[in-house]
Amino acid sequence: MIHESTAETMPAVHTKHNTRWLTICGLLMAINVGLSSFGLPVPGGHLYLNDIVIVTAALILDPAGAFLVGGVGAFLGDFFFYPLPMFVSLVTHGLQAMAISYIVHNCFRENRKIATLIAVLVGAVIMVVGYSLGRAYIYSTPAYAWIKLPYEILQALFGVICGPFLVWKWKLDEMVKKMIDGKY
Repeated sequence: MIHESTAETMPAVHTKHNTRWLTICGLLMAINVGLSSFGLPVPGGHLYLNDIVIVTAALILDPAGAFLVGGVGAFLGDFFFYPLPMFVSLVTHGLQAMAISYIVHNCFRENRKIATLIAVLVGAVIMVVGYSLGRAYIYSTPAYAWIKLPYEILQALFGVICGPFLVWKWKLDEMVKKMIDGKY
């Protein structure tokens, strides 16, 4: 049973999970899969830009939609193009996206920019730590994880910088909310 004082302080997130919401999630998942299909060549591998769409989706969608776009989208991208780390991607990008979405929609409601900054930084830490631990486990050597660490940090920074820029510059959060509510 929830006490009255607790019910008043709990945030009210009313996201409609309708066909328009599912379509937007599917579109963003497809973009995530597309950005997972190629990367910028770097020493020892590739630098992927899918963190940009993961952070953008997490800033504009609820945690469930963010998990679909971030976790499931990255999982599918790896499944189609490089299946070895697909479960690492599912967990890491899924947690990253859910954390960003939860923080930005439920914390520091009076200052949206502070909430966004904290959310994307927490998401970047989750991504870097998750992939470093996942690589150490999958490839059975922490040395490989250390080699890739600078590129993981760079990939996370692409998302931290570009995601909020896209949302703020083109007001994507407002457009998506109107689309989901059927007002667009």
